[in-house]
Amino acid sequence: MPDAPAAGLLLVDKPAGVSSFGAIARLRRSYGRKLGHTGTLDPFATGLLVVLHGRATRLAPYLGGLDKRYLATVQFGATSTTDDPEGELEPTGGTTDAAAVTAALPGFVGTIEQVPPAASAVHIDGERAYRRFRRGETVTVPARQVIVHEITLMHFDQALQTAQLDVACGPGTYIRSIARDLGDQLGVGAHLTALRRTEVGGFHVDDAAEPDAIVASEPGTLGWASPLVAIPDLPRRSLTPAERTEIGHGRRIAGDGLTGDVALVVDDALVAIGEADGSQIAPRLVLEPA
Repeated sequence: MPDAPAAGLLLVDKPAGVSSFGAIARLRRSYGRKLGHTGTLDPFATGLLVVLHGRATRLAPYLGGLDKRYLATVQFGATSTTDDPEGELEPTGGTTDAAAVTAALPGFVGTIEQVPPAASAVHIDGERAYRRFRRGETVTVPARQVIVHEITLMHFDQALQTAQLDVACGPGTYIRSIARDLGDQLGVGAHLTALRRTEVGGFHVDDAAEPDAIVASEPGTLGWASPLVAIPDLPRRSLTPAERTEIGHGRRIAGDGLTGDVALVVDDALVAIGEADGSQIAPRLVLEPA
């Protein structure tokens, strides 16, 4: 295995038919075992996975709450036991049209109550809901609040009874549930047939690459992203060479009046995240030790 960069982010365009963990496992041929993810995709789904490498895995808490954007294909006229193409389908015979879908979408925007799918990763009494579902148990998942920033109808196929939706949402939102609930509201039934994640925070799938292409490239090049993109709202503090050494050894530096979390950088590269109290900055997460 070639030498991999010490720490950073990989933007992976996950193909359909492979789990998120399977996609990440392919990267270990070039990047070793120290890889972490910031949110998975179902096997049928495609699109952006933000993968953390090396000491950058410590940035996971900063990426877990990022907004996301999806392109979703909804099939009307049939329901699914999993709210997606992998479940048992039951045709309803119902039909709808673009005008009805457009009129219904505003009801799914804002802070809404949403029931996750029975076959989801939500914990029920300490166990993943999907495990109970696969054992044939009746699974009741409690509703929870999620935030949907916007939903736009991109295309409606009257003959096929499908709609392509562009959905921007907060963390924890199930697009499968939106498809299911949209079908229920229109009285025709619906489920999700395709899903592509296009954005995670400031990261875009256009900058990502499929796992096999990343493995075939020089480590630290294709799909490689700066950790700074993951923390755009943190104030930045440039380090002198002497300060860089101090931080690398876990010692404090002058705070320059800053408070809270601070991105400590050298030449626009993230070296560490520090905790500032106004007078001093203490390193709390060091990506590049001295």
